[in-house]
Amino acid sequence: MTGVAAAAPAWAVTRPGSRETALMAVAVAGVSFSGPLTAMVTTSFLAIAFWRNAAGAALLLPVLLLRERGTLAGLRPRDLTSSVVAGLFLAAHFAAWLPSLSMTTVAASTALVTTTPVWTALAARFSGVELPAKVWWGLALAVLGAALIAGVDVTVSWEALAGDGLALLGAICAGGYMLAGARARERLTTSAYAVTCYSVCAGALAIAALLAGLPLAGFSTRDWWLIAAITFCAQLLGHTLLNLVLSSVGPTVVGLVILLEVPGALLVALVLLQQVPPLLALPGMLAVVVGVALVVRAGRPVPEPEPL
Repeated sequence: MTGVAAAAPAWAVTRPGSRETALMAVAVAGVSFSGPLTAMVTTSFLAIAFWRNAAGAALLLPVLLLRERGTLAGLRPRDLTSSVVAGLFLAAHFAAWLPSLSMTTVAASTALVTTTPVWTALAARFSGVELPAKVWWGLALAVLGAALIAGVDVTVSWEALAGDGLALLGAICAGGYMLAGARARERLTTSAYAVTCYSVCAGALAIAALLAGLPLAGFSTRDWWLIAAITFCAQLLGHTLLNLVLSSVGPTVVGLVILLEVPGALLVALVLLQQVPPLLALPGMLAVVVGVALVVRAGRPVPEPEPL
């Protein structure tokens, strides 16, 4: 992990360099396994979210203490406020989205939860920030593609409609997580931010599980292995790498790149769950990819990082 980079403005749309592009590609591959693997676990969704965040924080703590301990000098409690807020939003995101995977299809749930850029862009607009026209065109195209994929799998059942609503709520909470995280990364290194955020998220989920009377242990061996795979793929490779590039490319680009999780999750679900995407989903996948590319190309080149 590196030190704190020169942070992009909160609403900047910055074209990623080759390093950021490679990291985001790995991250998208990681988060694409989140939905399909979660749908395979038989235990409670709160337990899945708790363990992936608790394990993520535990695995990153040695990095913080051994390699980046010096960056903690001079930090005040208020410097961690944004990280705490991000952790609470992340807990709300998981609590809303994960149950939707059992109520509607993986395709519909993933497509709806990745509409996060819609909510971050709307928040930017309400804050008086003017975004380039190409961003709005790319955003519209990408979201249209996600909606097309979701529309293919929407049913008329009340359970599926409730699942769609929970996925949308998860997207809104993810927007808050991303924006709070971008602010936190202005002061904190990736490991310091991630350890704080994941720990707060795990704590909030543990309290929710306790109140709901849901166990956090006693699972089958198969479920433990699936939780470990979710933690490695989605939490460490996915969330952590996206947090790493968040300060340089900004939340808008990261949010749009996450839309690539839609076609990624469809392909993973095809292999692991034998859920064959309908032909109508293919143009939606293409629209997502083109929309993301359009927005990324609308940004400015990333400035060279200053020597540490």
